[in-house]
Amino acid sequence: MCIDTSAENASRLRDMAVRMRKMALDMALSAGAKGAHIGGGFSCMEIMAVLYGEVLRLDPANPLSPKRDRLLISKNHCTIAHFPALVERGYIKEEELASYTVNGSRLIGYPYDPEIGLEYSGGSLGMAISVGVGQALSAKKKGLDYRVYVLMGDGELNEGSIWEAFMSAKQFGLDNLTVIIDRNHLCYDGTTEDVMQLGNLTAKMESFGFNTINCNGHDIKELLNAFVCISNNSPNAVICDTVKGKGLSFAEGRPEWHQKAITGEQYNIALSDLMEGKVI
Repeated sequence: MCIDTSAENASRLRDMAVRMRKMALDMALSAGAKGAHIGGGFSCMEIMAVLYGEVLRLDPANPLSPKRDRLLISKNHCTIAHFPALVERGYIKEEELASYTVNGSRLIGYPYDPEIGLEYSGGSLGMAISVGVGQALSAKKKGLDYRVYVLMGDGELNEGSIWEAFMSAKQFGLDNLTVIIDRNHLCYDGTTEDVMQLGNLTAKMESFGFNTINCNGHDIKELLNAFVCISNNSPNAVICDTVKGKGLSFAEGRPEWHQKAITGEQYNIALSDLMEGKVI
């Protein structure tokens, strides 16, 4: 896999992440009392920027190409990070982001629409990895060289079906599959350690046959280097250490910001921090 790890490219992707954070703040504010999934969106913003800005082989002009890479968002409570990434990659216009809480819009809920880059509709947590295993296996059988990426939250690793899928990935030799884990240590009910301890996640993934890479999920350079280390001989796991609600002083590490409305005052604080370069 050819990944540009230069300082210039890292700077470009940081700028992209800043623009995405600004769009996400606008989305959250426009949602009003409906609120938005702010915590999990802001924990994976840099991950999304690196994926859409550098890693994924995509062509928005030919969105249904059988050669395209697939990204499945298992932790689909992060649309305020995902949709801005689609804007940056040219799948949708920025103006459309205001419609993501509007009934009947293309961006309501967790839509499935490959024509605008949405390969998976969400639903129950723990399901996307099984779909990803199927897609990766299909590529092998059809002789196609696309890669499958599945972005997961650490809270959903409580699901037993996930570990069955991990076993399948090794069994079928799916070296075209990469699992990306947003390790923000929080789920809706509290810390992952309190709800269901994950223990040594790196050792667990390795024991399931995954080439496992750890990185700071908010550091663009570390993320780029992580994808450089993707193996062509086994399934891959990139464990990204992140902070839920990253960049929002009032939301960082607080489980109640899983889904919450943002006030105008909080918006202004967050926007000021972002524009002054205090976030990333």
